[in-house]
Amino acid sequence: MKRKPFLAGNWKMNLDRKSGVELVRALRDGVGGVGDRDIAVFPPFVYLDEIVRAAAGSNVRVGAQNLCDEKNGAFTGEVSAEMLRDVGVTHVLVGHSERRHLFGEGDELCNRKVVRGLAGGLHVILCVGETLDERDGARTEQVIGRQLTKGLAGVDAGSLERITIAYEPVWAIGTGRNATPAQAGEAHRYLRGVLSGLYDERAANSIRIQYGGSVKPDNVATLMAVPDVDGALVGGAALKADSFLAIVRYN
Repeated sequence: MKRKPFLAGNWKMNLDRKSGVELVRALRDGVGGVGDRDIAVFPPFVYLDEIVRAAAGSNVRVGAQNLCDEKNGAFTGEVSAEMLRDVGVTHVLVGHSERRHLFGEGDELCNRKVVRGLAGGLHVILCVGETLDERDGARTEQVIGRQLTKGLAGVDAGSLERITIAYEPVWAIGTGRNATPAQAGEAHRYLRGVLSGLYDERAANSIRIQYGGSVKPDNVATLMAVPDVDGALVGGAALKADSFLAIVRYN
């Protein structure tokens, strides 16, 4: 089953207002004729409204890097799914490796955020991935299987059309060790098998699984040629128009 690729750029805590707007405008102008893949950027919260307006009328979607697991209330510093929708955001990341490992977000909190994001009308990208110690300890499948299963707890099959999975091998990001296309394929194939067990084979085959381990213009085509790799969650290479456009327009 051929799934429409989804290329997403996570800006993390980078860029300022001017450079962010310039980047999304360049992206908007550069992908006007690209209709066979989905494209999104994930700016910091403070720039979401302006980036949404800059991307208006294009096929570039705008997502948030995080959300609160509550709908509203006394949660100082948090942002709800409904607030994100109110400014035109369509997607949200949940469980990014930095949220899990730097800020201590566990599987149960990630699950509550997945459920809240869906309830608020957003498309959710659930991130999973193992650390270097977990990879070296032969616990890759145990870790990513647990993260996926717990992250999707309570999510019915009818909501899966608004779910994307992003596999982030944490051990391949900034460690000097790169994941090979074969290793990416093995992890994606395993995740699809877990999805088949949680739902059914048809549902599992319809869900897109992105790869998020140091994707660059010179390796994206090779990665995207791997069965079960349906897109990329791009970090550093998404901060410059020329490199992200090269990734988005891979062939």
